[in-house]
Parts: sequence; C-alpha cells; structure tokens
Amino acid sequence: MTHNTVDRRTLLRATGLVAGGLLLDAGAAHGLTPSSAPATSPPTPDEAWAKLREGNRRWASGTAIHPHQDLARRAGTAQNQEPYAVVVSCIDSRVPPEIVFDTGIGDLLSVRSAAQTIDPLVSGAIEYGPAELDTPLIVVLGHQRCGAVAAAAHALHEDTRLPGDLHHIVEALRPAYRRASGNTDKMIRINTADVVAKLKADKLFVPRIARKQLKIVGCYYSLDTGQVTRVV
Repeated sequence: MTHNTVDRRTLLRATGLVAGGLLLDAGAAHGLTPSSAPATSPPTPDEAWAKLREGNRRWASGTAIHPHQDLARRAGTAQNQEPYAVVVSCIDSRVPPEIVFDTGIGDLLSVRSAAQTIDPLVSGAIEYGPAELDTPLIVVLGHQRCGAVAAAAHALHEDTRLPGDLHHIVEALRPAYRRASGNTDKMIRINTADVVAKLKADKLFVPRIARKQLKIVGCYYSLDTGQVTRVV
C-alpha cells in the first residue's frame, strides 16, 4: 500500500477517534453510557471468527442479545468505525448477516449479491474493509435453498437465458453447476469455495494473508436451524 494511502487512513482514523470521543462525552450527558462505544477490533482473524461463531450460536439457540443496537453505540460510531469482519452473503431476505451473527452497528461490513457472486465492483467493496480499515476477517456465506442458485441451475439445465442482467448471475454460477452434477445444494457449497479461492488470490489480500493479518473463510447457513457451518 502506498505512503499516501497510509497517511490518508491515519488522518481519517485520528479525526474519527477525536470526534468519537466528543460524541461519547455528549452521550454521557444525555444518559448514554460509553459501554456501547466501538471497542478495539479483535487483534487476530481467529478472534474475529470466534466472535462471529459465538453470535451465531446465540441466534441459532434463540438466545440472541442484539448487541450494539442502542443510542450510545450509534453515537460512538457516528464518526469512526472498526468492523471486525466483512461478510459476503446472498441478497436473500432470510440471511441478514447482522442477525445471523447477532451483531450490531459498527461490527460488520456487509457485502451482498445474488448467490454471493463477485465481479470487480463487488470485489472492490470487499477490499475496502481489509485495505482501509484493517478488518481481519472475510466470511463468504452461502445458504440453504438459495433461489439464485436454483434459478441458475434450471436455466443451465434447460439451456435458456434469464431476462436482463440476471443472465450474468447464471454465467457466474456455471462453473459450480458443471461440477455439482445437478445437485443444487452441492452447487451452493462449491460456489462458496470458488468465491473464497478468488478472494484469496486478490492482490491486496495475498500479503495480508501471508502475514496472518487476514483470514478468509467460506460458510454455509442453514435456513432450518439457523446454524452457520464452515465449508472452507
């Protein structure tokens, strides 16, 4: 990363921390406790992953605590953010990352596309977390009964073209379709692993992974149980 990039990040963070401190003082005057202010990001990718796993266990068991969703947290993150994970997930309405992992404001950067497919614009959004905010973890989250995958599999099987730009989703999923032998659930898992592999080869991520500053994992979310399991 260039010297200019580092200077810009340092300046933005310094400004945000100062402003955040002023906001917390103001919040205390209005009865907002500083306990919901953004804590220091987990220093390692493994700790970030453990935090997400803990949150998902709460969600799946019906004991979610909905952290970081109060006025003090809103005030504390208004000028500065320290998200500890980027979650790349599907647009499906049943898979909101902040709920699935029982997190709140300022915890996650959520990047969502149909069947968590990526292109240069999506990749740029994913890069923002590690490159600009030192986010230590990327989670690629596929899910059970993915409608985008099912639609793509049907179009490929019938050799038909979906309307508009939906066809680009079909083409992005074609490699997984070929290797899944018609099994859509297997296709979901293969596509998740493929996206992880592409991200691991990203030129901005390779040195961070080598220095153990970044981990990229692939997961599968069960709509039935609410549980997230590791795929890659």
